[in-house]
Amino acid sequence: MVTIERDKDVCRLSIDGEMTIYTAAELKGKLLPALQGCTEAELDLSRVAEMDTAGLQLLVLLKREAAAAGGRFRFVSHSKDVLEVLDLCNMVGAFGDPVVISSTAG
Repeated sequence: MVTIERDKDVCRLSIDGEMTIYTAAELKGKLLPALQGCTEAELDLSRVAEMDTAGLQLLVLLKREAAAAGGRFRFVSHSKDVLEVLDLCNMVGAFGDPVVISSTAG
Protein backbone atom coordinates (compact mmCIF):
# COMPACT_ATOMS: atom_id res chain seq x y z
CA MET A 1 0.00 0.00 0.00
CA VAL A 2 1.25 3.48 -0.89
CA THR A 3 0.39 6.55 1.16
CA ILE A 4 0.81 9.97 -0.44
CA GLU A 5 0.71 13.29 1.43
CA ARG A 6 1.21 16.64 -0.29
CA ASP A 7 1.91 19.98 1.32
CA LYS A 8 2.15 22.44 -1.57
CA ASP A 9 5.11 21.20 -3.63
CA VAL A 10 6.50 18.87 -0.92
CA CYS A 11 5.48 15.20 -1.05
CA ARG A 12 5.72 12.56 1.63
CA LEU A 13 5.28 9.02 0.41
CA SER A 14 5.34 5.73 2.26
CA ILE A 15 5.15 2.07 1.36
CA ASP A 16 3.52 -0.49 3.61
CA GLY A 17 4.23 -4.06 2.48
CA GLU A 18 6.45 -5.64 -0.13
CA MET A 19 8.78 -4.11 -2.71
CA THR A 20 9.29 -7.23 -4.79
CA ILE A 21 8.98 -8.41 -8.36
CA TYR A 22 5.31 -9.07 -7.58
CA THR A 23 4.55 -5.48 -6.52
CA ALA A 24 7.14 -3.33 -8.32
CA ALA A 25 5.00 -2.49 -11.38
CA GLU A 26 2.03 -1.47 -9.23
CA LEU A 27 4.23 0.62 -6.92
CA LYS A 28 5.90 2.28 -9.91
CA GLY A 29 2.47 3.19 -11.29
CA LYS A 30 1.57 4.92 -8.04
CA LEU A 31 4.88 6.48 -7.02
CA LEU A 32 6.11 8.02 -10.30
CA PRO A 33 2.94 10.07 -10.91
CA ALA A 34 2.96 11.14 -7.25
CA LEU A 35 6.36 12.78 -7.75
CA GLN A 36 5.13 15.07 -10.52
CA GLY A 37 4.98 18.64 -9.32
CA CYS A 38 7.05 17.96 -6.21
CA THR A 39 10.19 19.99 -5.78
CA GLU A 40 10.99 17.99 -2.66
CA ALA A 41 9.91 14.47 -1.76
CA GLU A 42 10.72 11.75 0.70
CA LEU A 43 9.85 8.09 0.71
CA ASP A 44 9.41 6.44 4.11
CA LEU A 45 10.67 2.86 3.90
CA SER A 46 10.05 1.92 7.55
CA ARG A 47 7.11 -0.37 6.80
CA VAL A 48 8.66 -2.26 3.88
CA ALA A 49 8.34 -5.88 4.98
CA GLU A 50 10.21 -7.50 2.10
CA MET A 51 12.39 -6.22 -0.71
CA ASP A 52 14.23 -7.87 -3.60
CA THR A 53 16.26 -6.51 -6.50
CA ALA A 54 13.08 -5.41 -8.32
CA GLY A 55 12.38 -3.16 -5.32
CA LEU A 56 15.95 -1.89 -5.46
CA GLN A 57 15.56 -1.12 -9.17
CA LEU A 58 12.42 0.86 -8.32
CA LEU A 59 14.36 2.93 -5.77
CA VAL A 60 17.04 3.66 -8.39
CA LEU A 61 14.36 4.67 -10.92
CA LEU A 62 12.59 6.98 -8.47
CA LYS A 63 15.83 8.70 -7.50
CA ARG A 64 16.83 9.10 -11.16
CA GLU A 65 13.47 10.44 -12.30
CA ALA A 66 13.29 12.96 -9.45
CA ALA A 67 16.80 14.20 -10.26
CA ALA A 68 15.96 14.48 -13.97
CA ALA A 69 12.94 16.62 -13.07
CA GLY A 70 15.13 18.86 -10.92
CA GLY A 71 13.56 17.78 -7.64
CA ARG A 72 15.09 16.65 -4.39
CA PHE A 73 14.16 13.11 -3.38
CA ARG A 74 15.33 11.17 -0.35
CA PHE A 75 14.67 7.84 1.29
CA VAL A 76 14.04 7.85 5.04
CA SER A 77 13.52 5.35 7.86
CA HIS A 78 14.88 2.30 6.06
CA SER A 79 13.42 -0.97 7.38
CA LYS A 80 15.63 -3.92 8.27
CA ASP A 81 14.61 -5.67 5.04
CA VAL A 82 15.55 -2.64 2.93
CA LEU A 83 18.90 -2.32 4.70
CA GLU A 84 19.66 -6.00 4.08
CA VAL A 85 19.17 -5.63 0.31
CA LEU A 86 21.12 -2.37 0.17
CA ASP A 87 23.96 -3.98 2.10
CA LEU A 88 23.90 -7.16 0.01
CA CYS A 89 24.13 -5.10 -3.20
CA ASN A 90 26.71 -2.70 -1.71
CA MET A 91 24.32 0.21 -2.24
CA VAL A 92 23.97 1.59 1.32
CA GLY A 93 25.71 4.86 0.43
CA ALA A 94 24.79 4.99 -3.26
CA PHE A 95 21.70 7.17 -2.89
CA GLY A 96 23.29 9.81 -0.69
CA ASP A 97 20.60 9.50 1.99
CA PRO A 98 21.37 9.11 5.69
CA VAL A 99 20.93 5.54 6.90
CA VAL A 100 20.31 4.95 10.58
CA ILE A 101 21.26 1.49 11.79
CA SER A 102 19.72 0.45 15.08
CA SER A 103 22.04 -0.72 17.83
CA THR A 104 19.63 -3.64 18.32
CA ALA A 105 19.91 -4.74 14.69
CA GLY A 106 21.45 -8.08 14.36
